[in-house]
Amino acid sequence: MRKRKTNIFAGIDWILVLFYVVLVFFGWLNIYAATVSENHTDILDFTTSYGKQLQWIGLSFFLIIVIISIDSKFYERLSGIFYIVSVLSLLGLFIFGSNINGATSWYNFGGFSIQPSEFAKAATALALANFINDPGTDLSNLKSQLQTFLIILLPAFLIVLQPDAGSALIYFALLVVLYREGLPAYYLVISFIAMVLFITTLYVGFTVSILIIYAILTLFFAYIINYKKFPFKREWYKILALYFFVGFFIFSVDYVFNNVFEQRHRDRFSILLGKTTDTKGIGYNTNQSMITIGSGGLTGKGFLEGDRTQGNFVPEQDTDYIFSTVGEEWGFLGSSAVIIIFVAFLLRLIQISERQKSTFSRVFGYSVAAIFFFHFMINIGMVIGLLPTIGIPLPFFSYGGSSLWGFTILLFIFIRLDADKTYEW
Repeated sequence: MRKRKTNIFAGIDWILVLFYVVLVFFGWLNIYAATVSENHTDILDFTTSYGKQLQWIGLSFFLIIVIISIDSKFYERLSGIFYIVSVLSLLGLFIFGSNINGATSWYNFGGFSIQPSEFAKAATALALANFINDPGTDLSNLKSQLQTFLIILLPAFLIVLQPDAGSALIYFALLVVLYREGLPAYYLVISFIAMVLFITTLYVGFTVSILIIYAILTLFFAYIINYKKFPFKREWYKILALYFFVGFFIFSVDYVFNNVFEQRHRDRFSILLGKTTDTKGIGYNTNQSMITIGSGGLTGKGFLEGDRTQGNFVPEQDTDYIFSTVGEEWGFLGSSAVIIIFVAFLLRLIQISERQKSTFSRVFGYSVAAIFFFHFMINIGMVIGLLPTIGIPLPFFSYGGSSLWGFTILLFIFIRLDADKTYEW
């Protein structure tokens, strides 16, 4: 039986803690820069966004003490309970939730709001780790594959219904973890092909897309039939089935885009693919963000010296577009430093995850790394115009108590798991 530790800080990976402190501190500086005004300059003015964020940061350190004070086995044993509670909290939004910016994603308690989807990420990662840790789970088996997909897709589906497709997208980061744990590679290949077909269909349209894809398939099969050993033998129905499913997928993309997507979603994809230009309407935020980042030059204009930031040129600059503040006031060098710190942080997470001897700890660690990576990649890609605007916060930078606490819980549960020395140095 393992002896319970009396020192809760024993075994803590202080490098990860240092990354956390640096990112949170620098994130708050940029929230301050994005929201400070002549009428509100006091750091302890808790009526402002930067003041409220400071409160959330202070409460985060209390939350950290609670998380690392609890034995790591607690998170493993109660992972199923956490998952059920998180699903119920998402379901409860459809009855008790408040609609903010067109999405019913929040519980509002007077002046206090909380977004359960941010906390559901940790619960889902714990449930996934616990399921894969089960000796009966085999990811080469279809039954286990479907069960893991259900664990991931259930909260994602409930979030899509809010509707909040951006937050739901992050849950698909957990599919990458399954590949590390034995999910057949063809799932990734199929996903990549589906993504290519999706983009191709949006860019050239249904008719041209299906003609191009069918031509490629026909040439491919003609080649292997004439010059290679034909792998399908007499099973021609497999080829016909492939043609059918490809055609159906292309048709579904075209149908969903034109009949299910809202106009704002269609506009964003059209702008991203270069089919239309709209710097005053749906593309205004991204265009202003790109101009603001570019105006920072090599070294930036200096802290609180960003005239575009101070002039509120970029909407939602303290939340989804916080990186534009970094670009203007800290320049290319400052932006690069932030990216390097994030990359180093992610690499440290992967390094620690890979050393774990416990399957539960390893899977949870990789889940944490995947979630942080998707947030980091999508948010910065969105801010610099490489990806459509979908409302993904930048970890530890974007304003918001729920996101800060959600990321803190994710990270420090893993730090607690790691501190029990379930790996060998």
